[in-house]
Amino acid sequence: MLLAFIIVYLLITLLIGWWASTKVHSTKDFVIAGRNLPMFVAACALFATWFGSETIMGASSEFVENGLIGVVEDPFGAALCLVLVGAFYARPLYRLNILTFSDFFRLRYSRSAEFISAIFMIPSFFGWVAAQMVAMSIILGAVTGITPLEGIMVCTVVVVIYTYIGGMWAVSVTDFIQTIMIVVGLLLIAWQVGSAAGGVSKVLESTPPGFFNFLPEASFESIIHYIAAWITIGLGSIPGQDVFQRVMSARSAKTAVRASYLSGFMYLTIGAIPLFIGLCGHILYPDDVHGGDTQMVIPFMVLEHSNLFLQIMFFGALLSAILSTTSGAVLAPATVIGENLVRPYFGHLSDKRLLHIMRLSVVGVALASAIMAAWNRNIYELVGQSSALSLVSLFIPLTAGLYWRRASDFGALASIVTGMTVWVLCEFVLTTEFPSLIWGGLASLAAMIAGSWLRPDRSYVQFREATG
Repeated sequence: MLLAFIIVYLLITLLIGWWASTKVHSTKDFVIAGRNLPMFVAACALFATWFGSETIMGASSEFVENGLIGVVEDPFGAALCLVLVGAFYARPLYRLNILTFSDFFRLRYSRSAEFISAIFMIPSFFGWVAAQMVAMSIILGAVTGITPLEGIMVCTVVVVIYTYIGGMWAVSVTDFIQTIMIVVGLLLIAWQVGSAAGGVSKVLESTPPGFFNFLPEASFESIIHYIAAWITIGLGSIPGQDVFQRVMSARSAKTAVRASYLSGFMYLTIGAIPLFIGLCGHILYPDDVHGGDTQMVIPFMVLEHSNLFLQIMFFGALLSAILSTTSGAVLAPATVIGENLVRPYFGHLSDKRLLHIMRLSVVGVALASAIMAAWNRNIYELVGQSSALSLVSLFIPLTAGLYWRRASDFGALASIVTGMTVWVLCEFVLTTEFPSLIWGGLASLAAMIAGSWLRPDRSYVQFREATG
């Protein structure tokens, strides 16, 4: 019966994508839903950007193992990112009427900056998509017994079909419906397992001393790693195309700002529910860890110790979260490929042809991510790596381009390349104890400042003249 529900749910998702495809008549419809989403729908879309496997399965696992300080990255860092987007980025970027972050790099700096930013942005999404595919393969394996590789293939096919045909309209509509499923499903499960564990007070009291400490130890190393956890998603996902497309899909700049604030609040509050569920599961069934994988605790606890209705609600919520995150993360790099890599360098493309290229790019991104998912199946690691890529290469040039008049094209290019180079060296060659993304971020900042002072230009003046 549970398997039948999952099949029906996936079919409904595909039907939503087909319905949404009737609203797609241009690249603007496909990429940013015609800039026509009301505030609550836009907020649900932003909330669903990352509320997937990492928060429900990955973060709950980290919470049980390491306490509150172990989940600073998600959900706290993710909520911080959405609030910062609303405070400093949504309004000025919305007014530019562009499709991608790389469009901003072209307007503010140069076509070279557009190309380089696109090249560095696209790979950052593969980890996000791969993490969701791993999670869905876990769910399908728990319910049906299929292998992880087969589960990844199923997830790839479903997401590609409804994202390919419906674009951001399909993503936004399903995000709205899936947010409701997520909240209802998680609340029901939290109520059941909380009651079985003796209530909220008993669950909280059963944790070891220091479990809810939210500040690091008073040592340099602990503080640096704490800062790194906050900024991995908190700053690293600000230049994320998936967030940008959802912000740009709102009806107005004011709507985009308010939706960002609301989604940040939703992420922080709703994100606490799976943490509580994971804690209850660990207390009730401390030995029920499938194969030693703590990411499996919640799915297997629900499958083995809940009635059919609650199983349907939980797995419906989990599938909703995964599909929401995956679809947006696939659409984002596909948009950048079409808009910033193909369009500027292959002559004058018609809007219809560009739309076709973006749809084909959806397929390519999904296949590349599926390969990555088959190679690395740790959800938390996949997400953390993808966020670090954007932080060390794109965050500084984006922020400086908006708020520093002296930021130059040479400074932006130096910032992107230097930040990424230093991060790669620290992460894969030197393997220092100091967080690699801190080194990469500092190198990006230093290169931006030095490059802009050494080779200043009139890019800011030209940007203001072009955009009014």
